[in-house]
Amino acid sequence: QVLLVESGGGLVQAGDSLRLSCAASTRFFSRYAMGWFRQAPGKEREFVATISWNGGDAYYADSVKGRFTISRDNEKNTVYLQMNRLKPEETAVYYCAITGSVAIMESEYTYWGQGTQVTVSS
Repeated sequence: QVLLVESGGGLVQAGDSLRLSCAASTRFFSRYAMGWFRQAPGKEREFVATISWNGGDAYYADSVKGRFTISRDNEKNTVYLQMNRLKPEETAVYYCAITGSVAIMESEYTYWGQGTQVTVSS
């Protein structure tokens, strides 16, 4: 089993920025695509962004395009999510996950982290 640990969450004001990190334990990190999802209280988990094994391809949910950037550092076994101009409705637990290739569907991901809380105040 692969261990994924998210960090970087916190409390910010609407319009602020935050960068999340996800560290993976596997030595095969560079072989996999990665993704970020989020889940607000009482809601289903939703796709946020995904990135290919080498960082050359990425896809975003329409709601975050132009504001969020997913990136990765394979030498550090870490994937990042830079979130700019955050909105109150984006308050959620943010999760990173591993998949074989870039994917939008939650069912395509095999391993998940425990999540990090992001709270955006108005």
